Amino acid sequence: MSLTLDTYRLLGRSGLWVSPLALGTATFGTEWGWGAEKAEARKLFDTYVERGGNFIDTATTYTDGSSERLLGEFTRDNREGLVLATKYSTLRRPGDPNSGGSHRKSMFASVEASLRQLNTDYLDLLYLHVWDFTTPADEILRGLDDLVRQGKVLYVAMSNAPAWEISHLQAIADLRGWSPLVGLQIEYNLINRAAERDLIPMARAMGLGVTPYSPLAGGLLTGKYTRADLTSAGTAESTRKTFNAGVGLITERNLAIADAVQQVARELGHTPAQVALAWTLQNPAVTAPIIGARTVEQLESNLEALEVDLTPTHLTHLDEAAGIDLGYPHDLLAGDHIRTVTKGTLKTEPRRQ
Repeated sequence: MSLTLDTYRLLGRSGLWVSPLALGTATFGTEWGWGAEKAEARKLFDTYVERGGNFIDTATTYTDGSSERLLGEFTRDNREGLVLATKYSTLRRPGDPNSGGSHRKSMFASVEASLRQLNTDYLDLLYLHVWDFTTPADEILRGLDDLVRQGKVLYVAMSNAPAWEISHLQAIADLRGWSPLVGLQIEYNLINRAAERDLIPMARAMGLGVTPYSPLAGGLLTGKYTRADLTSAGTAESTRKTFNAGVGLITERNLAIADAVQQVARELGHTPAQVALAWTLQNPAVTAPIIGARTVEQLESNLEALEVDLTPTHLTHLDEAAGIDLGYPHDLLAGDHIRTVTKGTLKTEPRRQ
């Protein structure tokens, strides 16, 4: 593969060029009990940018706003050369129902807060962070389009929403001439491939560049977990393991997938984390996985994922270890019976893209 951070890619149906790995900054600040202090966060930022990286991911509520505030300071001298992506819809003030959600009031207030915290007068990319199942589609789209027309936001995108809702939004935006969605941020990794059922095919069809978060499955694919963790909730020094155990992520199936990643890593002379990241980049719908780190050493190691060259044999091995059932109607439509009743013995080729 042999990519570099300055091998830029177009984001979805836009003309916006971004790096093939985005820098996630939920680790900027220690308000959540973990993360990087200001000096270390600055080193992380500088390391990424000096390598040619230009795609920075944050959210208005990450580390209680510290992530955006630190970025506002770090980006002061190079704002125009960077693509700053942030998100709205998570609750900003406990007890205030209108300080979160997808609706117009939350949207505009959150954007204004992000502009202040980031010390900028525009956002390159704004994601709707979490679908709320209450705000009408036209309210969301008209609000996003108004922000684009005002120059406060350049591009709009979605995260954590059902595929049918996103395709509905995109169809309305196209029909009404409103700003189209250009990106989709989703959880996607070898352990959680559920997005392959509908979200990723939808993104390709609708022109959304996919930016996966948690490409290392909360650290489970880094090789740091063993069968002993199946019965241990972790220690005070390992809060991440405690969290992963609590949400049911540490299972025999998932550890078997991690074992397969480690085997490929040994054969290639790379780390398991680098292999897991490289795997996400093999999907043609993926524009840029989002990588986070608490130390410069972690970041530099993750960036080496761009140098991993997975062979067809390695990809097959990983796919067999982490395969998923696509379910109905995908399995039905791909079956021999449907092929027989729709095409018989005709010889056809798939559509060329």
